[in-house]
Amino acid sequence: MENIVRIVGAGLAGSEAAYQLARRGVAVELFEMRPQRMTEAHSTGHFGELVCSNSLRSNSLTAPAGLLKEEMRRLDSLVIRTAEANRVPAGSALAVDRELFARSLTEAVEALDRVRILRREIQEIPDGIVILASGPLTSQALSRQLTSLLGEEHLYFYDAISPIVTVESIDAAVAFRASRYGRDGDDYLNLPMTGQEYDRFVDALLSAERVATRDFERFVPFEGCMPIEEMADRGRETLAFGPMRAVGLVDPRTGKQPYAVVQLRQENRERTLYNLVGCQTKMTYPEQRRVFGMIPGLEKAEFVRLGSLHRNTFVNSPLHLRPTLQWRRRSTLFFAGQMIGVEGYIESAATGLLAGINAARLLAEKEPIVPPPTTALGALLRYITDPERKRFQPMNVNFGLIPSLPAKVPGKAKKEMLARRALADMDAWIVDAMRRTETASCKPTTNPETALAR
Repeated sequence: MENIVRIVGAGLAGSEAAYQLARRGVAVELFEMRPQRMTEAHSTGHFGELVCSNSLRSNSLTAPAGLLKEEMRRLDSLVIRTAEANRVPAGSALAVDRELFARSLTEAVEALDRVRILRREIQEIPDGIVILASGPLTSQALSRQLTSLLGEEHLYFYDAISPIVTVESIDAAVAFRASRYGRDGDDYLNLPMTGQEYDRFVDALLSAERVATRDFERFVPFEGCMPIEEMADRGRETLAFGPMRAVGLVDPRTGKQPYAVVQLRQENRERTLYNLVGCQTKMTYPEQRRVFGMIPGLEKAEFVRLGSLHRNTFVNSPLHLRPTLQWRRRSTLFFAGQMIGVEGYIESAATGLLAGINAARLLAEKEPIVPPPTTALGALLRYITDPERKRFQPMNVNFGLIPSLPAKVPGKAKKEMLARRALADMDAWIVDAMRRTETASCKPTTNPETALAR
C-alpha cells in the first residue's frame, strides 16, 4: 500500500484531517481547488473559510456543541486551537474573526512538514487511501462522479447565510449592547422593535422577491439555517418566538422589554463588522437592502456582505458509510465534513479529525476505531451511519443523540451528568486506543488528553 494519504478539500474537515495525519508521521497530499476555481459562496483561497456564521457555538459543557469541542480538545484539534487563538467576544460562545481564523489555519497547515498542498481541482477520486472532504460545495465534475458511484442516494439541499453590516452604519441611538438575561455580558448589539414595526417587517418579508430554485434541484433547507422569510411563512409570530425573541432584554430607552429584537454579533476583533443573527436569507439583493433597511437602526446600513443561498451536497451516509467513516464498498475511501450529513463547523471538523486518525491506522494496518456512543462525537457518528435509518437529513450534535442515563435526572443536572460521562468515556477510549496503537512514530503516554493525539 502506498505510504501516503490524499485529501480532497482543505475546509475545516480536510485541514483537521491533514494535521492529524501529519503529526502521526503520515505523508499527505492535500488538494484544494480554490482560488484557481472558486465556489458560489467562498471569497478567498484560505483553508477553512467560514461562509455562514462566525460562531462555533457554545463553550459550555452543558451545551452539546461545548461538549463536542471539549472532546476535540482532548484529541488535540487544530481547528479548535486555531479558533481559540482568533476568537472575538461572543459571551459563552466561541466566535472568531473570520479572516484571521482562516489565514491562521492556512498557515498552520502550510507549515506541516509532511503535507504537500496542491492547488487544483480534483474531478475524479484518486486511488489509494483517500479522505473526501470536498464539502457541501463540491465541484460539478466531482459531484457527477459521486452520483455515478452512489446512485440516486446522492442528495442535495440548500443553505442560507446572513448579511454583514458595518458598525458605523448602525444607528447608535437605537442599538443597545446586552445579552438575554445578561448572561453573556454586552457582547451583542440589539435593535428593538415595537409590535407595529415587527408587523411591517414581517409583511415585507412575506412579499419580498426571492431567489428562484431551479426545477431539477430540490430545496430542502436544514432547520438550523432556515431562511428568515421561510420562517415567516410558517406564521407571523414565528420570528418573535424564534431568533427575534426579546425575552430577557430591556430597551434602555423605555425600560421595558421590546416586542421583538434583532441581534447583531461581532464579526471581527476590531468591532467594525456585525452579522444579523438569524437573518439568513434567499431574498434577492435589492429586496434584502429594502427589507433589512426597515429594521430600526439599520435604515442607513452599509452591507459588506448580503445574504445568499447556495447549494450544499451531502450523501446518504446511513446507506453508504461505516461508523469509521469508510465507504462500505471501498475501505480505503473515507468521507468527512459537512458532505456526510453533519451540520455545523465543529461537527465537520470533528469528522475530519476522526477520518485522519482512521486513515493513519489503516495505513499502519490497524483497525479503524470509533468513539463510544456515550460521547458527543460517537453519538453523532452513530446517527449519521445507522443503516436502519430510512429518511436521512443533516444533523447538528445534540443531547438527544446520546444514550440516556440509567436513572431519570431533571433539567440541567442531566446535561451535566451526560457531559461528565461523555468525557470520562472519551478519556478511557483514548487510553485504550493508545494501548492498541503502539507504532514507531507513536510514543506512549498516560495522559488521556494527549495520548491518541501523539
